[in-house]
Amino acid sequence: MRYINLMVFCLLLCSSVSVWAQTPAPGDWPSYARDYASTGYSPLLEIQRDNVSKLRQICSYSLPEQATFESSLVVVGGTMYFTTAQYTYALDASNCNLRWRVRRETQTPGRTVRGAAIAENRLYRGFSDGYVVAYDVASGDQLWATRLTETDGRPATIAASPVAWNGMVFIGTSGAERACGCIVAALDGATGRVMWTFALAPIGDAAGAETWPKGVRVGGGSVWTSISIDTNSGSLYVSAGNPGPDFFGDYRPGANLFTGSVVVLDAKSGALRTWYQLVPHDIHDWDQAATPALVNTRSGRHRAMAAGKDGYLHAIDIDTKTIAWKTPVTSIVNADVPLSPDGTYFCPGTAGGVLWNGPAFSPEANLVFVNSIDWCSTVKLDTKAPVFEAGKQFLGSANAFGDKDERKKGWITAVDADTGVVRWRRESSQPIVAGIAVTASGLVFTAGLDGDFLALEAATGKVLHRVPLKQPAGGGVVTYQAGGAQRIGVAAGLDDTILEAKGSPVVVVFGL
Repeated sequence: MRYINLMVFCLLLCSSVSVWAQTPAPGDWPSYARDYASTGYSPLLEIQRDNVSKLRQICSYSLPEQATFESSLVVVGGTMYFTTAQYTYALDASNCNLRWRVRRETQTPGRTVRGAAIAENRLYRGFSDGYVVAYDVASGDQLWATRLTETDGRPATIAASPVAWNGMVFIGTSGAERACGCIVAALDGATGRVMWTFALAPIGDAAGAETWPKGVRVGGGSVWTSISIDTNSGSLYVSAGNPGPDFFGDYRPGANLFTGSVVVLDAKSGALRTWYQLVPHDIHDWDQAATPALVNTRSGRHRAMAAGKDGYLHAIDIDTKTIAWKTPVTSIVNADVPLSPDGTYFCPGTAGGVLWNGPAFSPEANLVFVNSIDWCSTVKLDTKAPVFEAGKQFLGSANAFGDKDERKKGWITAVDADTGVVRWRRESSQPIVAGIAVTASGLVFTAGLDGDFLALEAATGKVLHRVPLKQPAGGGVVTYQAGGAQRIGVAAGLDDTILEAKGSPVVVVFGL
């Protein structure tokens, strides 16, 4: 009876503080960061401080392919879904048995695609050749396929996971390293018809186009992860990546909107509501790569928590439309020093900061949790301005994305949602890029490139349990209910040359 009362209390509490988004079923994890607000928060209570040390591996599923495996894991009604570049998988979430696997061939088989979204009887996902596809969740049968194009009419590239809401599917495109004409698109969930698009590197008379010089290639603004939704106001919160060329800022004087920004769009029409440019005129490849978490703080502030490759956690105050604070979650060195042909050393480097898995939030602790990479780079600016060629890298550097420092490490940082004060941080010998799951029982679950799964106390950061995965983890870490019990799923086996991680993709499920 005590357990039931606690669960009821938690559900009431969660619904009272989470005004940003409609709440999923307690045992499901139906989208990239579980809810529309992208908080990574679950109300499940079975796994607690006093029993978390008893977690054991329940099952695992080794993928019969080699893949980067940066996918989120989504779980609905006891089935787990995830993606690779060409395959979509459905597993029994209680025992890891394969229910179905479907392949769709693409011309870019090695690229990453970071997950799927579930709405009613449909699974939605993107492919690196620009297609958005809907599948039947029970059978894997394809229902429709729609190819997105960039602002110049070329086929788009998709790495992000979609989000599905109110009969629509929202997804962003990527490719700033080739100065993409990146967009956010809304599609009809039933038919795949494109309902609207919004250019993240605007041209012509569009708002923001005046922040680019005339006569240059206008491009960038990659969407790398997913999109958050305030379902009360019908607003999309989109994190946009760097401009192109990545490093040669003299090619594109100006703020270069809407790159380096969190852009707020009307979900129904795609109209621009507002934006917050967190990295104006970026010359460091400092994408806003992760989905912002929409939170309600203990003091009643409504905020969007955005973390990016610039190494900061930014608190955007929605009511006042200001940046309330920004807190570093990794080393910040030479951030304002101009790049030069001789080489400029800066931190975070081009593989540092916060990548595709963003902040998570605990309303009980009033803490925002962020995984990050502490890794610096030296970039040598090219001696002459780059010339844009369609489909080719457009960087403006003499040494590509720079020479990485030999030293690298990772951090898990907990920041007070009201004040921006760091309450605790934990260092790791290797970068930490995996997802974060937070529970109402005061626990935080994540994993690192060092191959360990971690269960931490949310309030203090104390490691309560550590399990060797023996695989670097860079995908989703989720918690859900299947077979009548709480489970934790981890997408491990990251294979990423940039992060120097070599793994064999596997889904591992833990339980009591």
